Amino acid sequence: MFQQMFAEMNEMLSDIARQLPKAQGVKRHELLGKYRMLRKLSDEALDEWLAFAEALSLFRQKAELTEEPEPETPLSGEDSGIELENFARGQGYYKLLMFPKCIEQFSIVISHYPDNLAARLYLAMSHLHQGEALTARVHLEHMLPLVQSRKLKAHLYNAVGCIAASGRQFDEAKELFGLALKYDPALPEPDANLEVCRRGRGELQFGSQLVSLL
Repeated sequence: MFQQMFAEMNEMLSDIARQLPKAQGVKRHELLGKYRMLRKLSDEALDEWLAFAEALSLFRQKAELTEEPEPETPLSGEDSGIELENFARGQGYYKLLMFPKCIEQFSIVISHYPDNLAARLYLAMSHLHQGEALTARVHLEHMLPLVQSRKLKAHLYNAVGCIAASGRQFDEAKELFGLALKYDPALPEPDANLEVCRRGRGELQFGSQLVSLL
């Protein structure tokens, strides 16, 4: 239910972002009205969600419950429980596009579990959304030696290559894109990005779908 709601909100926001730069007059006013509605909905949803998370936390403390974490994905890299509440809050903030808040929550997680790959990936993507490419690179590079999935490793090398290429470090970027193809020859983005490096211009491709591999 919630996934569908957030998917629709993200789709509406993407539509607003696509139309707003060229919109004028009544159309621009309409789009801004939709944006304000989305922001109000996200603020209300987040307030209610955080209040419920706090209520759950208080209940657990009063009942002296010891929670066992759910089985973690291969990305987690942890056998023990993580800071579950911070992780859940971080995911919520990410879905609401509130990336500074997301960074705060996942920074708490990795302060306790530095090798938690899911938290690192959310942090990296949040920093990229904030335009903080070098910080994002630190987290992506931390993940590389820990990742076992060849497909994910290829995506990570491609992402780091895009960061290098955006900084005009084309020779390094070419090496990184080559490593991406080594781990997943079928991945189309590195080939396209190598061509961008050869020409010294163009649009780099890595996509924000990395978190979908969690």
